[in-house]
Amino acid sequence: MALLLTNIAQLINTRTTNQLLRGKALAELPVLNNAWLLVEQDRIAAFGAMDALPQTNAEVYDVQGGTVLPAFVDSHTHLVFAASRENEFVDKIRGLSYAEIAANGGGILNSAARLANTDEDTLYQLAAARLHKLILLGTGAIEIKSGYGLSTEAELKMLRVIRRLKQNFPIPIKATFLGAHSFPPEYKQNHEGYVQLIIHEMTPAVAAENLAEYIDVFCEQGFFTPDQTTRILEAGKAAGLLPKIHANQLHVSGGVETGVAAGAISVDHLESMNQEAIHCLAKSNTIGTLLPTAAYFLRMPFQPARELIDAGCAVAIASDFNPGSSPSGNMQTVVSMSCIQMRMLPEEAINAATLNAAYALQLENEVGSITVGKKANLMITQPIPSIAYLPYAFGENHVARMLVNGQWYD
Repeated sequence: MALLLTNIAQLINTRTTNQLLRGKALAELPVLNNAWLLVEQDRIAAFGAMDALPQTNAEVYDVQGGTVLPAFVDSHTHLVFAASRENEFVDKIRGLSYAEIAANGGGILNSAARLANTDEDTLYQLAAARLHKLILLGTGAIEIKSGYGLSTEAELKMLRVIRRLKQNFPIPIKATFLGAHSFPPEYKQNHEGYVQLIIHEMTPAVAAENLAEYIDVFCEQGFFTPDQTTRILEAGKAAGLLPKIHANQLHVSGGVETGVAAGAISVDHLESMNQEAIHCLAKSNTIGTLLPTAAYFLRMPFQPARELIDAGCAVAIASDFNPGSSPSGNMQTVVSMSCIQMRMLPEEAINAATLNAAYALQLENEVGSITVGKKANLMITQPIPSIAYLPYAFGENHVARMLVNGQWYD
């Protein structure tokens, strides 16, 4: 199929080459006004100005002054879960902290208990319905973690659900093994025993079925220590799983330094940062993925995006979609909140949600920018007055239509 999009008011993030964006470069968002774009098969074939519209036999679709952007890349989600946790939401309103809820058997352990009692087909149906909605809201590539299993059987069940999503959905999906999300109740007094289970049983089982690309650890006070994190990541690397970790969410935990030392693709969360952690991240090839909707939902201080960007850190943003601390996968909201609460410029937020996020999933050659040869995973917006309107009008769904692999997605 060949498709020619015409009368594009703004074609956003047009690039000829890939580059992980840092510092001032993050605010550089190339835009072509009054443009056309040609799709052939599942790829972007060409684009240019309307006064040089090519002659082609392609089907023509008049965008009628809408804006076209690369679809969002959501590089951190927990999309597969059995049930919502709005009761804990009420507990938070009443004053309980995230740590207090977890200590009382809520939080991750709550989701793990419910998931253990939910069959794979039901989990798949729930996750597929969520993913369908997210694509319609602009997501064109996604990462999905396990981590609500906390046993070999349940972790494998989650990862098999993610594999089915990969098989049945047209967008790129990366799977992450997060057995080290919390300590299950039976290992409450034997943390080392659970670490050994992850290293010697869970990780080999995940690798044997080729169920994940990445391994993740919640490196945080009260969860996994830097030493435990390092040992788990090394076991994952030996099994062919690349590290991506939760770091510095609740405390300055040493997670950033641990992730960088392990060669992590990204360190995610970063609500709690000091100058040492910022400097370490800035001098590394590791991407700092910021999850502002989690900070918002937990009423925590937002990530210091301006300090990170100004220090030269490579920054991405993602939704952290999960039932406990970020029950929304709407990347439009993530972009808006990044601007409103973290003082990112609209251009920075869009780059962080597209090209830099693609790097955080090693998909930079496939998605994340309007580049000839990349997948035609594109958002077409309603007519908007400017780029800044996208985060400014935070209550609107700006996506009019989605193209995925060059096909309309409805």
